[in-house]
Amino acid sequence: MWRLNKVRHKAGRQGDSLEELKLKRREHEKALRQARRDRQLVSKRLLLNEGEDQPEVTMDTNSGEQDVVSLFHKLQHTGPEREAHLKALSKALRDPSAQLTFIKQQNSMHLLVGLLTGSNATCRLQAVRCLHELSHSPHPNVAPACLPATPYLLTYLSGQSTKFTELCLYTIGNLCPDNDAVKEKLLAQGIIPALTNCIENQIHNLAVVEAVGFALSQLLQAKDAAEKIIPMVLASSLPSHLLSVLTPDPKFGLAPAIECAWCLHYLTCGIEDNRVLLAHGVLLQCSSLLVSLGGAVTEGNKEEGIELAYLQTQPALARESAWVLNNLTAYSGAFCSALLTLNLVPGLIQLLPFSQGINTMILRVLANIAHRKKEFCVQLAHLGLLSALCATLKMADREMVTLSMDVLFMLVVSGPQVAEEFVRQGGLSLLEAIQYNSEGEIRRRATHLLEHHLLSFSSYCSVDNTPCP
Repeated sequence: MWRLNKVRHKAGRQGDSLEELKLKRREHEKALRQARRDRQLVSKRLLLNEGEDQPEVTMDTNSGEQDVVSLFHKLQHTGPEREAHLKALSKALRDPSAQLTFIKQQNSMHLLVGLLTGSNATCRLQAVRCLHELSHSPHPNVAPACLPATPYLLTYLSGQSTKFTELCLYTIGNLCPDNDAVKEKLLAQGIIPALTNCIENQIHNLAVVEAVGFALSQLLQAKDAAEKIIPMVLASSLPSHLLSVLTPDPKFGLAPAIECAWCLHYLTCGIEDNRVLLAHGVLLQCSSLLVSLGGAVTEGNKEEGIELAYLQTQPALARESAWVLNNLTAYSGAFCSALLTLNLVPGLIQLLPFSQGINTMILRVLANIAHRKKEFCVQLAHLGLLSALCATLKMADREMVTLSMDVLFMLVVSGPQVAEEFVRQGGLSLLEAIQYNSEGEIRRRATHLLEHHLLSFSSYCSVDNTPCP
């Protein structure tokens, strides 16, 4: 007894109390979320023509610049060759130095906008292709030069062909993050209503929905998105449309769903009050999606290795949906309670065996729930989380074992019934194995759990884990 008291005192100085663990966990989660936000995935996309390979930038810089100047002068004159000149210009503008040369030509953007808004449909398509090539430029001063074209790009989102609409969307998406002035102008010109109308009218067009998701996700990554952009998005019907795209149906396509999941991730990352998203049913939709994706493996697919087939095709969608849930539950007890009330936790627990970052995100969601209150811990234990943790604690993934130890600690200290049930399920022998086979922090946590919270239930340590007489 004296030895245990002494160890308890020593461990207490090391900060092993529940409140200190919760504080550390909260700080770690905050840092994790901030790091993910800071590691922005702003990435420009070049929409290639059908059958076209990824272009190679020419090494002959002078030749590219001369071509652009020559084509610009030719385009100033009308004639039957104008379409061919525009097509050649769009290819020439893939050279970064040629892009700078073009915008330096007097009235070059005025000429391009004139062709974009003219009556010749082929010239309009080639003009937007030229703008698309310019939007892909690495030079920060190219995007502001494209500003005269942006109101027309937004207007064209409500019509034209699918290919034309796609080009407009990816061009807008490329321009969004380059310059604050461009972003402010797009907001003032009505980019949010334009994207809303576009996805409403094209909700069954996979290519357009994916492009809308890309453009919106680029916009939502702005530093001031929480103050200027997210409120506008939440006030629109965009959230409900984004959620409607989250479907595991392969016929609808995974790429649009992943883009929309990214948008929801940035929305939930940007603000702490997510009641609007809750009203749209984000918890139910994301959770149901995850459970359905898990069902693709666990129901009716008993062949060996089926999980690997699943993970190769849909891990990103599951991972981003789990990130959305993590963002929602990190700050809100109401969201944590809703997951329990809607009986969505059992389905999430079934996803813990999955790899590629899916299981760690699911465990973080469950940790958010356990973090809130002891009553939630008791509910999680009754829903089967203890037996699931017995499996995750045996994993080779160090992060999963560490997270599992954190969640287990919160569950065990919530009440003697939970600790007793963990021991009954063979928890003592499991932690002893971790204690002797692990090093560092994991070993220390296992020792602390054993000596301070579980040894008092050692009467359940018989071979078959039944109470000793």
